[in-house]
Amino acid sequence: MTKCLGLVAVLAALGFATQASANQDVQTLASDPANWAIQSGDYSGHRYSKLDQINASNVGDLRVAWTFSTGVLRGHEGGPLVIGDVMYLVTPFPNVVMALDLAHEQKILWKYQPKQDPFAAAVMCCDTVDRGVQYAEGKILVHTADTSLIALDAKTGMEIWKVKEDDPKNGASGTGAPLVVKDKVIVGVSGGEFGVRCYITAYDLNSGHRVWRAYSMGPDADMLIDPDKTTSLGKPVGKDSSLKTWNGDQWKIGGGPVWGYMAFDPALNLVYYGSGNPSTWNPVQRAGPGGKRIDQKWSQTIFARDADTGIAKWVYQMTPFDEWDYDGVNEPILTDLDIDGVKRKALTHFDRNGFGYTLDRVTGELLVAEKFEPDVNWATKVVTDKSDPQYGRPLINKKFSPFETGTDDVTKGICPSSMGAKNQQPAAYSPLTSLFYVPVTRLCMDMEAFKVSYQVGQPYVGATLTMFPAPGENGNTGAFIAWDGAKGKTVWSKPERFAVWSGALTTAGGIVFYGTLEGYLKAVDQKTGKELFKFKTPSGIVGNPMTYMHDGKQYVAVLSGVGGWAGIGLAAGLTDPEDGSGAVGGFASLSSYTGLGGTLTVFALP
Repeated sequence: MTKCLGLVAVLAALGFATQASANQDVQTLASDPANWAIQSGDYSGHRYSKLDQINASNVGDLRVAWTFSTGVLRGHEGGPLVIGDVMYLVTPFPNVVMALDLAHEQKILWKYQPKQDPFAAAVMCCDTVDRGVQYAEGKILVHTADTSLIALDAKTGMEIWKVKEDDPKNGASGTGAPLVVKDKVIVGVSGGEFGVRCYITAYDLNSGHRVWRAYSMGPDADMLIDPDKTTSLGKPVGKDSSLKTWNGDQWKIGGGPVWGYMAFDPALNLVYYGSGNPSTWNPVQRAGPGGKRIDQKWSQTIFARDADTGIAKWVYQMTPFDEWDYDGVNEPILTDLDIDGVKRKALTHFDRNGFGYTLDRVTGELLVAEKFEPDVNWATKVVTDKSDPQYGRPLINKKFSPFETGTDDVTKGICPSSMGAKNQQPAAYSPLTSLFYVPVTRLCMDMEAFKVSYQVGQPYVGATLTMFPAPGENGNTGAFIAWDGAKGKTVWSKPERFAVWSGALTTAGGIVFYGTLEGYLKAVDQKTGKELFKFKTPSGIVGNPMTYMHDGKQYVAVLSGVGGWAGIGLAAGLTDPEDGSGAVGGFASLSSYTGLGGTLTVFALP
């Protein structure tokens, strides 16, 4: 007995006793490749499946196995979960949750439609999307448009508990997928375009009781930042690190939404996520005393937080004093990478601003920052030399700075556009190649900032945008690329007619799946990018492909339903090119290739 206890202590000290610090149910389910138990596939966010029944040699033979209509005609982001014989999915607003019996012809076991104030849809920035449900310990967790977090009985669909995070009448909304870590459900709130001071909250899985809440900006106590122990690029952030970088009380309406996919490292007990844009988009209004640039921390930041307490261990800000709406919410992907001959516990993040970042996820040290989209021009580089006083900061090209141009003047030719070089659509990682597979948007923009007054619950944007294809792309506005995170280099790139707004899925079969805005589900070879399969689904794909196994057969499923920011013109019937913050003009020809829909399409080999 003494020897066993001693061994446990040694393993814990070496970091091997990791399972106990995760939610054991979620960890066990996610480790079985027959399931798809987390929106990101696993806690590391790899979106990788060990299934290989469908592989590079036979994927061209895929056929439609079955389809299912969700009954909602808006943007279908996220994807379904599969736990054993049951598939769970949620629609865009009104956020209907459904359970399908895979063992009995996909019979609908139950439906749950939350009661919401219809006003919630009016304050959703970029379509009425929802990025998916989460499962844990017999519960389905859903985050609804009105910022409610709801726990349902997975067998019956009956409501177990419900908490209301915020009020849509304040401009707050909920679109992000929850993450279950240990005995907590973690979720963030959106509202950066409405001047909401946003935050992330952990709730008790069994009761819905709030455990901790951390704001994106403000006093240290509100942000759960320890000025002496929380670090940025290896140095303590110091007292009032956020308050010192805002002008007066601007932080109270500072934005910093949290709606992207999160990751968790059980060995380190750290939750990783990104915060979004500061409010307003007009940088002149957000300038510091004397009209100077000011960082406005901690918007546009990757946070590493202790799962139990919420205290931030480290932070890294990608785009200080953001002038372009380059939300930093995109997913963190956790891997072990060999960088300059040293094995590092890494975090890789593909930011809206067009740079692919690799950081040490233990310390927050910046290791790699390179452009994954070659047209990026707002900054010339991000400094990665630790001896340089500008270490970690982007070097801004003032020609493409709306702050330099000023209010009511147009800044032309900014790349990427506010949609970013990659938006909400999650990248994937494959251990077969040690490469990341990234959906890319290739749009640039002209931006005109204007003065805007803050009113509770009203848009607080302060800019108009005109979007257009990046130069030299032959009219294509998208691509799908393979990226070497250790070297910061593109290995191969496959152009697409429209921005790739779908997530990626890698499998042990050596293939990568992704969807296109025209509605194609595609499969390509992980090593070469060669297209091996495509099928046009009923509507544009802005959801994330997933895979599961049932009765010995592997299936691949994807939601199609054009929408999201890229497809808002079609989804909401908008026609003015400047509507949808410029998205309507940027995707004017999309209506010639697809239409509205809300369909789950499931594929299998004959």
